[in-house]
Amino acid sequence: MARHPALVVIVVAAVALAGGGSLGFEFHEATVDAIQLGFSNGSLTSTALVRFYLHQITRLNPLLHAVIEVNPDALAQAARADAERATGHRCGPLHGVPVLLKDIIATRDRLNTTAGSLSLLGAVARRDAGVVARLRRAGAVVLGKANLPEWANFRSSRGLRGWSARGGQARNPYVLSADPCGSSTGPAIAAAANMAAVTVGTETTASILCPAAANSVVGIKPTVGLTSRSGVIPFTTRQDTVGPLCRTVADAVHVLDAIVGYDALDAKATKAASKYIPAGGYVQFLRIDGLKGKRIGIPDGFFDFPNGTVRQMVYKQHLNTMRQQGAVVTENLEIANLSVIFDGTKSGLLTALLAEFKLNLNNYLSDLSYSPVRSLAEIIAFNNAHPVEEELKVHGQSILLMSENTTGIGPAEKAAIRRLNELSVNGVEKLMSDHQLDAIVTPDSAAAVVLAFHGLPGVVVPAGYDEKGVPFGVCFGGLKGYEPRLIEMAYAFEQVTKVRMPPMFKP
Repeated sequence: MARHPALVVIVVAAVALAGGGSLGFEFHEATVDAIQLGFSNGSLTSTALVRFYLHQITRLNPLLHAVIEVNPDALAQAARADAERATGHRCGPLHGVPVLLKDIIATRDRLNTTAGSLSLLGAVARRDAGVVARLRRAGAVVLGKANLPEWANFRSSRGLRGWSARGGQARNPYVLSADPCGSSTGPAIAAAANMAAVTVGTETTASILCPAAANSVVGIKPTVGLTSRSGVIPFTTRQDTVGPLCRTVADAVHVLDAIVGYDALDAKATKAASKYIPAGGYVQFLRIDGLKGKRIGIPDGFFDFPNGTVRQMVYKQHLNTMRQQGAVVTENLEIANLSVIFDGTKSGLLTALLAEFKLNLNNYLSDLSYSPVRSLAEIIAFNNAHPVEEELKVHGQSILLMSENTTGIGPAEKAAIRRLNELSVNGVEKLMSDHQLDAIVTPDSAAAVVLAFHGLPGVVVPAGYDEKGVPFGVCFGGLKGYEPRLIEMAYAFEQVTKVRMPPMFKP
């Protein structure tokens, strides 16, 4: 895939900016493996790496608004990692590596966790989120919190397009006017623009897959329960999942390996999904021949782009590449009841989510050590009391109001949840089973809703750039526990196409 002509490369003098212990190390686009090699050969320290990313944030964040706040203890954590390394102590591939967290993932430190809302500023979590505890055990440095459309875009039916009261308007680093998508907006932008080594986001419906595609990075949406949701501001336990957004498939897999596993605070889901975790981790599935012999289905209607457009031509080329790499690609497969699946009212998704969000959020707020607000009703009241800061006239809060008007999980909500499960089981799951597919392949996050209802996994990989330079991606989706084969295919596709290019611009 040719590099997009509109991208102008700027060489960053990383050695001078990052300080000592970094002689000869290339910071820009540095992968986890390259970082660990730098640590091993003495060309890099964690302290220098954190300084580089802090400089990137200082330089680029006034334009991109990807980061809400940086961790005042990040340099101290980096120094500790350097000291541990000097004594021969290492915890794995993420030891000393800076990670940026979506501002919905709680940390028990000096960082806030607010979902982008001013109403939660100053709230104190009792403990780190389950995935954060695992990242710390892996030796990662918590660099800060990343922006998102406020309340993960579940505030208003108007949509927030990457805006939050705390973080401002997040912007696509390739085409500033393009939709950066959400709700893991900040993590995707930060990964794309080299503002962090790796990032972690969350998904309920499309929140990892969509921003990954829109910002030309890799996003892994794990099977629900594979990663703990404890300490993560919740929407629905049926669909919420935590996953990485990184510049490469290998980087995302290193993060995935670090954050999967059982958590007593999310026991039911993580215990059920633990059977899917392979001995030896997911890194073993980074195979250049990962497409060979794979059975791939192309659902009907997903690739209907106008003839002659860049997307139409590039996607056709990519499907041919998959075949050349040994995949068996079957097109024009029908997912049953697709029109209903994509209608939030007919499918029952809106009915279920509105009730689940209120219950789950109120439970989360009640568990905080301290919080300025303790209920959804108090958040709504806060917004009404701060209409300018929360841009209430611009964005509204209609979804929050509809959620507050729910009265729990009654007959209508239970029927909606049953309907959602049936649509998935009789739709994409039946299709994959009937055709013995390893994956369905769709553009961008087009299949996100299809994968959402029953907690199915997906992996997005950069696929190209359109006529205006806006990135687009390709998604490999599968059944529960299909991460190994999805990673094989995504990695092989990435290696043979080599699409991703860093966005370079003068802020």
